Amino acid sequence: MKQKGMVRNVIFDTVKKQKWLSLGIVVAVVGAVVATLIPPLILAKIVDTITAGTGVSVPFIVLYFLMLALTGFLESAREGLLTVFGQKITHALRSRLMEKFVNLTADSINQQEPGTLVSRFVGDVDTVENLFTSGIISMFADTCKIISILVVIWFQNRGLTFVLLVILPFLFGFTRHVQKNMLAAQIANRKAVGRASAHVPETLHNIRTIHCLGKENYMEERYDQYIGESYQAMERTNFYDAVYSPVILILNAIVVAVVMLLSASGNPEVLAFFGMSAGTAVAVINYISQIFGPVESLGMEIQTIQSALAGIHRINEFFELEEKEPLEEKEQKMQENLPFVELKNVTFGYDEHVVLDRLSFQVLDGDQVTLAGRTGAGKSTIMKLLLGLYKPQKGSVTIHGVPSSEIREKDRRKLFGYVEQSFHMVPGTVRDQITLYDKKISEKQVRAAATLTGLSGAIESLEKGYDTVCTPELFSQGQWQLLSIARAAAAEPHLLLLDEITANLDAETEKEVLDALKRVSENRTVISISHRTSAKMGRILQI
Repeated sequence: MKQKGMVRNVIFDTVKKQKWLSLGIVVAVVGAVVATLIPPLILAKIVDTITAGTGVSVPFIVLYFLMLALTGFLESAREGLLTVFGQKITHALRSRLMEKFVNLTADSINQQEPGTLVSRFVGDVDTVENLFTSGIISMFADTCKIISILVVIWFQNRGLTFVLLVILPFLFGFTRHVQKNMLAAQIANRKAVGRASAHVPETLHNIRTIHCLGKENYMEERYDQYIGESYQAMERTNFYDAVYSPVILILNAIVVAVVMLLSASGNPEVLAFFGMSAGTAVAVINYISQIFGPVESLGMEIQTIQSALAGIHRINEFFELEEKEPLEEKEQKMQENLPFVELKNVTFGYDEHVVLDRLSFQVLDGDQVTLAGRTGAGKSTIMKLLLGLYKPQKGSVTIHGVPSSEIREKDRRKLFGYVEQSFHMVPGTVRDQITLYDKKISEKQVRAAATLTGLSGAIESLEKGYDTVCTPELFSQGQWQLLSIARAAAAEPHLLLLDEITANLDAETEKEVLDALKRVSENRTVISISHRTSAKMGRILQI
């Protein structure tokens, strides 16, 4: 099942669930914009009162400082609430991503590069969080602030409003130009630093070859080149960073100076546009200094929104990947009179490459069969078809008459035990490695599986026994493979599927693993893959 616009749905669902948080953000954003406008007006009143010689109004002074405090509080509340809301979004989005991931077909997962897949959960989701914490809402607040200041200035000094309306587009264009160039320089610097960082381990890994071929100078020159590229990129970043602030400050000073000079002019026509009292002049100067900050922020917020939209597009692409079809909950009645495993005229391939072509064979209850054939003949693909990870493109794959892809998830572990070439550790204790957090597997079954594989002594010799937290160095390679067999045997499955389980073991360890395997395989149906003659079990089935 494909899902379009899932990011939008997650956002809307979060807004609905977090009604009070959403309302608090709206109140904080609007309140902060309004509160920002009031202190300069109060200050103008105080200055006009003093210049009129009527004395200082203490209530106005107290109100001025209270409004400054309120402005700071509302802006802090806005940032805090946006951070919490962004975290709620990322939590909901990552939960939906994982929900989607576990429902993907094996084919969909195999087509994804691991790094790209991880970036969906980390980098792309973070950009969506930034969309709210420093993107669209901040952009809305800054836009409202600019418009509100222009409206207030219009009633205080219309001439200044016209000046600002002329200057602000140029200021915004200059800001975007600087930000784009700084971003490009920062990306170039990160790439150069990445190449330099990768060069060091590459040199260490190939140090013998470098010494033998006398390539020390070449490797040094390459490293110097990467460092030089990083230095040049940082110089560009520092240049734009150093230029921008002085330009803004100078422009601010020029605007203030021009307005003050015009307001002091004796020309009645000029004064009609630029004339103002001393208090109004103080308020206007305050507003001018406030309007430049939001313009600068708007440039960064547009960049954040563009990045977030790219992240949303990538996440939505992931949500559109094909999912497994939901299985009916009704129990599948297996027919004991039919072969345990049967492949009938099975054709299967990846993309345009056909791996299995009209393959048919049967495995009866209690049979032990080894699949043999050249590399790429499709032996591992047969395992995946039996496990129900793939559906045959033509033909059928059945377990006692039931299509393998239609066997319910909760029934699979009781039916299948699967052992791969290497052990895949999960976070947790030794017991967790065997049970895979399946509460249906009892302590008795855990210990029986460990005993059957000959691993119980090694486990019980640990300080905490089965409760020992697993680390990569806890067992030897052979012991990890024995633990993998114990994991497969713990649920007492009827069918064991073994995929080259001794491929990475030495001869002595292989014998130990095969002895354990013979004990586990007793009275069970076994289908195995092995290129080693010593590891082949039962009859050989040529693929």
